[in-house]
Amino acid sequence: MKKLVIMAILTASVANQSCQRTEIADFIVKNAVVYCVDSNFSIAESFAVKDGKFLAVGNYRDIKQNYRSEKVYDLAGQPVYPGFYDAHCHFSGYAGNLRKADLVGSKDFSDVCNRLVENQQKYPSVWIQGRGWDQNNWPGKKFPDRAELDRLFPDKPVYLTRIDGHAAIVNAAAMKLAGIDETTKVSGGEIIRENGRITGVLIDNAMDLVYSLIPPLSDEEEAAALLLAQDNCFEVGLTTVADAGLDAGTVKLMDKLHQNGQLKMRVYAMLSVNQGNFNEFTSHGIYKTDRLNVRSMKLYADGALGSRGALMLQPYSDAPEKSGLQVNTTACLKEICQKCYDAGYQVETHCIGDSANRLMLSIYKDILKTKNDRRWRIEHAQIIDPDDFRLFGEYSIIPSVQTSHATSDMYWAVERVGPVRIKSAYAYRQLLEQNGWIPNGSDFPVERINPLFGFFAGFARMDQSGFPAGGWMIENALSREECLKAMTIWAAKSCFEEKERGSIEPGKMADFVILNEDIMKIQPLRVPKAQVLETWIGGEQVFTRLKQ
Repeated sequence: MKKLVIMAILTASVANQSCQRTEIADFIVKNAVVYCVDSNFSIAESFAVKDGKFLAVGNYRDIKQNYRSEKVYDLAGQPVYPGFYDAHCHFSGYAGNLRKADLVGSKDFSDVCNRLVENQQKYPSVWIQGRGWDQNNWPGKKFPDRAELDRLFPDKPVYLTRIDGHAAIVNAAAMKLAGIDETTKVSGGEIIRENGRITGVLIDNAMDLVYSLIPPLSDEEEAAALLLAQDNCFEVGLTTVADAGLDAGTVKLMDKLHQNGQLKMRVYAMLSVNQGNFNEFTSHGIYKTDRLNVRSMKLYADGALGSRGALMLQPYSDAPEKSGLQVNTTACLKEICQKCYDAGYQVETHCIGDSANRLMLSIYKDILKTKNDRRWRIEHAQIIDPDDFRLFGEYSIIPSVQTSHATSDMYWAVERVGPVRIKSAYAYRQLLEQNGWIPNGSDFPVERINPLFGFFAGFARMDQSGFPAGGWMIENALSREECLKAMTIWAAKSCFEEKERGSIEPGKMADFVILNEDIMKIQPLRVPKAQVLETWIGGEQVFTRLKQ
C-alpha cells in the first residue's frame, strides 16, 4: 500500500512538471511540408503559433512535447510557404482599376472599344477609363488612333492607360478639357502625331495633362476598393505588398483601415515625389506599425520599353529616330536622392533603358560612395549596359526585378533593342550575382497579381503555354529555390523587414500560405495552375478555399 501511494505521488509530480513545461499555443500545424526559407532552406513538418507569431518550427514530436493547443491542424502532407511578398506592385492603383474596363488581352482596338461600351453599361461614369491595352499584341503593332473613341463617346472624356502605365490614349473630349492642341509640348513626355494630327496617344509626362483632371475617389470609395483588392490578393497568397508610388492621403487612409482592423494586408509604402509627402512623412523620419512601413520614396528616370519611352544609350533598333525619354531632370533626381539620404530614407527609382540605369547608378554611386546598408533600389533594372553590372555590387545597390516582364516582353523585345543589347536585358542571374540576393515582384496591374506567375517565369523563362521550348535566354534563369526566396525572404530584406517576416522561423510574424501542390517539385507548366488553399496573416486566416 505504501508503494502504491509513493507511485501515485511520483506520477502526479511528473504530470505536474509536464504541464508546467508545456506552453499553450493558439494553434499547431502538423503533417505538413513546411518550406521555412531560413538560412539553411530547412523543410519542417510542424509549427506552433501564438499571439500572431511562430513559437517553434520543427518535427511534430518535439512540438507536441513542448506545446499544446485545442486547435491542431493536420495538413495531410500539403506544402506550406512563407506568406508571399510582392516587392514591387501598385496595390492602390490596382484597387482603383477594379471598376474600370479591363483591357488586358484585347485583340485589337475594336476589341478595346467593345469592352469600353460593355463596362460603361455596367458601371456608368462621367469619365470613361480602362487599363491594359498593348499594341504590341495587335496586328501591325501600331499605336491606336482616337477616331473610334470620338465617334462612340463624343461628349464624355475617355482615358485609357497602356498595360505598362507609361502611355495612354484619350479622345477629343478629354483633349479639349486639357487644352491639348497642335502647339502643346511636354518636357519628359510626347504627344503622338501622324501627319500633323494628334492621334490621342500620350507618352509619360504628357499623360498628366489629362490624368490630373480626373476626379479622385472619395475616401469611402477608395477604402472599399482597397478592401476588395486585398481579398483578391489573399486569394493568390499575397500577405505583404510593396506599393510603389503613394500619396500621403492614401497612406494615411491605409493606416486608418489597418488600425480599425479592416485592412489586414501588410503594406510597404513607397512615397511619390511631392512636397506633401515630404511634409507629412519624409521630414519626420520613418513611420512604422506592424502592418505599415513608410521609409522610402519612388522616383522615375524614364518610361517603358513597350511605348519606346525607356531611355536608351543608342536609338531603338525598330525606330532609329527615337532614344526614349528622361522623365525627370538629372538635377531634380540628384536633389531628391540627397534629401532622402539625409532623411535616412530608402530610394527606389524606375529604370528600364540602359541609359536610365547608368544615370541612376551614377547618381547613387556619388551619394552612397561605398558599400552600405541603405538598400537603395533600381526598380526593373531591365536593360543594363555590360559595363554597368558591377556597380550594383560595388555600391550595394539592389536590382528589384519582375521576372514576368521577361516572358511578357520576349515576343517583341528583340525588335526594340536588337540582338546585341538583348543579351544584357532581363538578366536576372547576372543581377543576382552582384549582391548574392535579389527581390522579385509583379508590378501589378502591369502584370497579373498572382505571384506564382512570376515564380514560374523566373525559373522556366517561358510563357504558360510552354513557349519557347527550353526557355527564353535561359542562361539568366533563377533556380526554384532562388525564385521562392525572391518573393519571400529577399523581398522582405529589400524592404528592411527580413527580421519580421519572409520566412517561417520562431519569433517572426505568422504569415504563411498553404498550396494544393508543391511548386518546388511539380512539373513546370503545372506551377502557374497551382492554387492557394489558405492564406494566414499574423496567425489569422484571411482566405480559405476549403469549406468550413
